[in-house]
Order: sequence, then C-alpha cells, then structure tokens
Amino acid sequence: MSRGRELWPFAALSASYFAHIGFFNPYLPLWLKDAGFGLFAISLLTSMQSATRLFAPYAWGWLSDHTGERVRLLRFCAMVALGGSAGLWLDLGPWGLAGVLLLMFTHTSAMMPMSEAALAQVVSRAGSFDARLYGRVRLCGSVGFLLTVMAAGAWFEAHGMGSFPAWTMGTLLLVVASVWWLPDRREPAQAGQRSESILPVLRQPVVAWFFASVFLHVLAHVFVYVYFSLYIDALGYPKSVIGLLWAASVLVEIAWFFTQARWLPLLSHGGWLLLAAALAVLRFVVTAGAGQYPWWLFAAQLLHAITFAAHHSVCIALLSEHFPARLRGRGQALYAVLGYGLSGVVGGLLGGLISTRWGVGSVFWLAAAMALLACGAAWRMRAAQRRLRPAAR
Repeated sequence: MSRGRELWPFAALSASYFAHIGFFNPYLPLWLKDAGFGLFAISLLTSMQSATRLFAPYAWGWLSDHTGERVRLLRFCAMVALGGSAGLWLDLGPWGLAGVLLLMFTHTSAMMPMSEAALAQVVSRAGSFDARLYGRVRLCGSVGFLLTVMAAGAWFEAHGMGSFPAWTMGTLLLVVASVWWLPDRREPAQAGQRSESILPVLRQPVVAWFFASVFLHVLAHVFVYVYFSLYIDALGYPKSVIGLLWAASVLVEIAWFFTQARWLPLLSHGGWLLLAAALAVLRFVVTAGAGQYPWWLFAAQLLHAITFAAHHSVCIALLSEHFPARLRGRGQALYAVLGYGLSGVVGGLLGGLISTRWGVGSVFWLAAAMALLACGAAWRMRAAQRRLRPAAR
C-alpha cells in the first residue's frame, strides 16, 4: 500500500476524533451548567479528562509498545467509549455522571497518543519526520473540529443543551467507524529494543526542558479549554459567537497545518517553542484584558496558529526524534501525561478555585503567567540544543 493510501484512514480518524472533541470539550461545561452544576463542580468534572491522562495514555502506550497492536487497542478504546456514552442519557447524579465520564475519558484520552505513534511510523522514513504529510493528516482533524464547533454552537443556541448526549454518541460512532478502517499493521519487534528503558532519554537536558516547557505551555492553554466558553458566556455573548470564536482559532490552525512544511525550517524546534510561548503570553493578556471587545478576542484567537498548531507539530517532531521505534508509544504517552494530564488537573482545579473567588476572567491572567514560565523553559531547551550541536559535529 502506498503511503498516500495508508494516510487516508488516519485522516478519517483525525477528522472524526476531533469532530467529537470539537463539540464535546467546548460545550461540556455549558451542558453541566444547564444541568444545574456550580462552577467548582463543573471544574472538577471537566478536569476528569485531564485526570485520566495521568495514567491512561502511558498504560495504553506501554501496552502498545510491548505488543505492537496499536490499531486493535484503538478499536477497543473507541467501542468502550461509545458504549459508556450511553450513560449520559441517564439521571445518575453527580457521582454517577463522574463514573460515566471517567469510563469515557480513560479510553478516549489514550486514543490520540496511540494514533500519533502509529501515524509517526507511517510518515517517518530513515528517522526523518515528514512535516508536510503529517500536516495534511492533522488538518483533517482541525476541519472536523471546525465543523462541529460551529454546527453545535448554532444547534444548541436554537434548541438548547438537551441533545448533548446524542451529539456525543453520534460523533463517537464516527470514531468507531474510522478505527475499523485503519490498516491492522503491527509494528515489528527490533533486536535489543523490546525491553529498552525510557529513563536514559528522559535524563537528557533537551528532553527534560522540553517536557517542562510542554507542561507549562499546555497548562496555560488548559484555561482556554475549560473556561473560555464559560468566560464568553458570562460576558453576555450568544452561543453562536462562542462557536465563531472557536472556529476562528481552528481556521488558522488549518492554514498552519497545510503550509507548515514551508515555515518550520525557518527556526529550530527550540526556537518555535519559545516563539509559541511568547505569543501565548500576548494571547492571554488580550483575552483577559479586552474580553468586552469582540474584535480583540478574535485577534487573540488567531494566535492559535502558533500557540497551538505550530507548538503541537514541533512537539510531535521532537518526540519522533527522541523516542523512535519501540519507545514511540511511551514517548507519545508521556507527552499526553505531562502535557495534557498533569497540566489539565492542575489547571482545572486551580482555575476552579481562582474563578470562584475572582471570576472566570481572572484565570486568563494566570494563563499569561504560566506562558511566561513556559518561555523560560523553552529558552533553556534551546540553549541545551545549541550545546549539543558542536558535540554532534
């Protein structure tokens, strides 16, 4: 099978998975609010997605590294998540709902690391990561996100939040269909790599500072994922505008993924991480200080092209470089655990406390502070990269 034909199923999975995320993550807080939950309870329930990323991605990643059966594990996770979503229709109370979300998130949070590991295997040749091919696949996810975040915003504005469980099951059904289209390709074992330890890689200064920068950078963005819709809603904007604001960020994300092969060579990986963190500081300062001005909010959302899309592509390239072959699944899993798990739990809980006392807008000032710390970590990583170059020569 040619690489082009191999990529179509991954494009379908990216599109369907992020179509699910595109409506679920922005509108879950509003559905919970509509169900009568308070701000702190909403913070706890939404942060469960990040809590599962503390253990689920690495557990599934370890299993996929040691078996090579990433596609079969993806199929299992998708079907369990779909089955669990039926519980959203039931009036289970806060603890029952927490159990349903825990079941769903334990399986969906593991899907992207395994999918990214399988995709990296396809788009890498002789240790070289093909940013153009990866960008083409990943932009399909952005298109899926864009379609559902806009469609769901318009739908919920017109019909209310009652159909949220139906949207959940419908989008997860698309995910199940896409994972069954993936080629059932098992990564072969390589001599001496089946039991290879990940610890020597983690001790490298470049890798250690990379994960520090990822944690801080994503922690800053957690406040967008959890609180942005609530913040815009509290400012009095209609749900259709919430959808448009999310859509604006995804449109520039799509443009980046389509053209990233042209821009990525202009800076080192450390340089891109530093630029992304610096622009994130600007983005969150504008969001916090000029929320009452819609055009300023839209302008801040346009920085998503660098603060998320460029940052994410560079992270995947670095993971492919430092975690090859049978380390691939664990490398992607650590990215999910440290970047989107630990940061999500800390951000969700800390944001809940701060927003309860000082209002939702206050969390974006905290986001700007975290992005500033991410600048420092990215600077140290860039310096470590430069020290390695003379040694490599």
